Amino acid sequence: MKMILAVIQPTKLDALRDALVRIGVERMTVCDAQGYGRQKGRTEMYRGHEYKVNLLRKIALEIVVNDDFLERTLDVITDVSRTGSEGNIGDGKVFVLPLAEAIDLSGVRGQQAV
Repeated sequence: MKMILAVIQPTKLDALRDALVRIGVERMTVCDAQGYGRQKGRTEMYRGHEYKVNLLRKIALEIVVNDDFLERTLDVITDVSRTGSEGNIGDGKVFVLPLAEAIDLSGVRGQQAV
């Protein structure tokens, strides 16, 4: 099993969730996140005063999949979450982590995620 941690733009969440459901990935955790990378924030105006916004709003998704679902899940995440055909700085990142076991709090243990 693998855990996918995807950090994406908030505007892409609904489209990504729908696309993941279509391929059979129906469970995920969604969290609000703030951060910055190469963008280094942005400058905004409020009542005539310029100020720097260092942290940008993002969405962090945690998705656990079996190994046979990994590639198709990654393909959907990267295709749907990009802005433009090549993607742009600020579109997000995807991390893949190994996962030894999943335990449902109802008492079910096992290695079946999806």
